[in-house]
Amino acid sequence: MSKILYRLGHWSVRHRRWVLAAWLTLLIGAGALSGALGGTTSDAFTIPGTESQKAMDLLEERFPEQSGSSARLVFASDDDTPLTDPARRAGIEATLAAAADAPDVVSVTDPFTAGTVSSEGLIAFADVSYPVPANEVSEEAATALEEIAAPAEATGVRMEIGGDVGPQEELGHTSELIGLGVAIIVLLLSFGSLVAMGLPIATALIGVGVGISGIGVLSAFTDLSSTAPVLATMIGLAVGIDYALFIVTRHRQNVAEGLDVEESAARANATAGGAVVFAGLTVVIALAGLAVIGIPFLTVMGLGAAFTVLLSVGIAVTLLPALLGFAGHNIDRWRIGRTRTGSASESHDTLSARWARRVVARPGVALAGGLALMLLLAVPMLSLRLGMPDAGTAPQDTTRRQAYDLLAEGFGPGFNGPLTLVADTSGAADPDAALAEVVAAVTEDPGVQLVAPPVPNEAGDTAIIAVVPRTSPSSADTSSLVHHLRDDVLAPIGEATGAEVSVAGQTALLIDVSDKMATALPTFMVLVIGLTMVLLLAVFRSLLVPVKAAIAILLSIGSSFGVLVAIFQWGWLQQLVGLEESVPVISFLPILMFAVLFGLSMDYEVFILSRIREDYIRTGRARESVLSGLTSSARVITAAALIMISVFASFALTDDPTTKMLGIGFSMAVLLDATVVRMVLVPATMALFGDRAWWLPGWLDRLLPDLDIEGEHLIEQLEEDDARDPRHEDDADRELVGV
Repeated sequence: MSKILYRLGHWSVRHRRWVLAAWLTLLIGAGALSGALGGTTSDAFTIPGTESQKAMDLLEERFPEQSGSSARLVFASDDDTPLTDPARRAGIEATLAAAADAPDVVSVTDPFTAGTVSSEGLIAFADVSYPVPANEVSEEAATALEEIAAPAEATGVRMEIGGDVGPQEELGHTSELIGLGVAIIVLLLSFGSLVAMGLPIATALIGVGVGISGIGVLSAFTDLSSTAPVLATMIGLAVGIDYALFIVTRHRQNVAEGLDVEESAARANATAGGAVVFAGLTVVIALAGLAVIGIPFLTVMGLGAAFTVLLSVGIAVTLLPALLGFAGHNIDRWRIGRTRTGSASESHDTLSARWARRVVARPGVALAGGLALMLLLAVPMLSLRLGMPDAGTAPQDTTRRQAYDLLAEGFGPGFNGPLTLVADTSGAADPDAALAEVVAAVTEDPGVQLVAPPVPNEAGDTAIIAVVPRTSPSSADTSSLVHHLRDDVLAPIGEATGAEVSVAGQTALLIDVSDKMATALPTFMVLVIGLTMVLLLAVFRSLLVPVKAAIAILLSIGSSFGVLVAIFQWGWLQQLVGLEESVPVISFLPILMFAVLFGLSMDYEVFILSRIREDYIRTGRARESVLSGLTSSARVITAAALIMISVFASFALTDDPTTKMLGIGFSMAVLLDATVVRMVLVPATMALFGDRAWWLPGWLDRLLPDLDIEGEHLIEQLEEDDARDPRHEDDADRELVGV
């Protein structure tokens, strides 16, 4: 691979105008196509194989009028005047008449005849039904509900919109600019040059632009959750800047050592570029591997993020060498402070060098302290509770959240997450008796607030029963109620009567998602950690390195989730991070963090250990190799981690709890991985084990492929050729690699 990247680096520099034109054309074309075809995101989803999804499929087949979607219009009096006041009732009814005339609406309930007015008479709701699922309701139909509130509001009645269908409330996108600004500052401090700083920023923005445009085009043909573009932007910016940082750093070191620009860029592409390709492909494989879980929205989310990472890798090894060619020897132009090339002489007396000497001098103490800190941070994870976001976790100023709070105030928290019992009575000897038994048994359950009468279909072989829990949709008690009804109440009735009754509805579907994620997580962890160990075993020819890496990933994930539980579930530092109330950890976050952190940690692992291994092979002195390897790599890893943390953490500034959790989770995982793991645990372990850290049985060494991801063999051959005939350096290089 290193020879291919070496040739590609040469080619990109020589044909830099064509390379730049090609990427800019792709960026503009993808943006235009996204603008012409791009659809909208939707948080409606299906979960094949779950009980709730099977029940919804049955309704679509036998009871299609009940398989559509609905919006819920919530009315509240602005003062103590009841909604039954003639003037206010007339205003509400006029609004409901306008709702009935809105596009795609098939029916609208009347709260005054349906009994959906609160006991105090100050809050009421009406359901607006659509014939299709929420993700198939047109944007025109969804936004039309915003325009019908005037008659009610004119009489002193406030209207909010909840339910499955409603206006899409887009979040702002200013937080990314903050992360980008911090990244610029870090790059300026690292490079000391405006030109060198600008290259990683430019390549990352182009990669994210193409990636988001591609996801926009994809949204016209398939359902995308609103989290998909956020995740792609977050990861694309972070890895795009980091990957370019590694290559630019190596290029500037090469130039400082006397190589010409083209040769320097080609060698940087073959060495640091090899590590970038290796780390990037591991992220892509892990994110694409989310497809094995079998949850469509998670598969699309993973593929979208993987596509953006793949673009970042492609840009790093093609466009970046071309831009290095454009910059030439002016890469250190427009200096800010002291220009740093990252050479070995600069690294000798830095803070990282002094830190490395302390860790290597007392590796046992450093290892024990690092492990203690990580385990302490992981303790809250023991009370981890997974869940999916609902309207109750939306920002308080959104109409979805306002509707949610009003319903909870007027009717109880369970009204925000009703359960739908779907009864297949085709096998029942007496369908009516079976349904009556179901209603009686569910009504007696202490966790149930209300059970509506059964509503059968025209054929009489299927019926639905609405059930209102006493607790909110995201409550652990509601999850327990769903499992209790399925296993202990409805299953025995089904066996006795022949009626197959399932628990469905949006609340049950979200609970099924969390359960499926929790079930899939151990398998996914084994796959990720197993792949990590096999790859590192082949790269570093050591038994200890992959075992250490597996433990490191577990520690990073466990500690970061401990922090998440402490903040989002326990309520610690909620005001500091802008969180309004406690919420469960998003059920898909553990799997996503495993997939992403897997590749990111491989990046840092390869960068540090390749330096340590290179020195060890040359000198044979284990401790000194750890010291020199950590000293030479600490600065660039610190810069890369700060950039990634700033990008991730900037997303925590948004109001949306889901995005906030993603930002805090990813930034905390990278922070711990790049500091405690890479700067304490890794060097301490390697120093403690000494020569044994690099032991590998001979038979296994012969079986493993030689990946040489950082082009060590290539550089050795190039240096040998340079030593033989330094006057014909370029010719020797071209002959060697076939340029």
